[in-house]
Amino acid sequence: MSVSSPGGRLPVAAARLEALAQAALKAESVKNAELSFTFVSPRVMASLNRKHLGHTGATDVITFALETDPSGVLRADVYICVEVARDQAREHGVGVREEVQRLVVHGVLHACGYEHPVDASRTTSPMWRRQETLLKRFLHANTETT
Repeated sequence: MSVSSPGGRLPVAAARLEALAQAALKAESVKNAELSFTFVSPRVMASLNRKHLGHTGATDVITFALETDPSGVLRADVYICVEVARDQAREHGVGVREEVQRLVVHGVLHACGYEHPVDASRTTSPMWRRQETLLKRFLHANTETT
């Protein structure tokens, strides 16, 4: 598991994000995984979005799930844009820390094979419900230990 932020400081400690990703993988019964989380600028995210998905503009999270190797190791690269997360947090009335953690869980679930609609119904999809369940579990567990 690796977390990098070439563009600057993250609103959530890398160790906390790694723990969240590990908890989400465990909840999905994934025993062996190699995931990287890279936090990028809106410009870089827009470029990734255009090149790989054919969409314009920056998005919040893109997951490139790589093939699981013969030994069963799940591999994926997850890209997250904090600036987009910050805008979404404001729109939804939550803190940027919560939104970044939501995107980490979202990226993990995509790596595990979950998909969702791209329209407004995504927030009622099974993937979204699973994401919110895992996020609440993690946030609740961490408020009890801090």
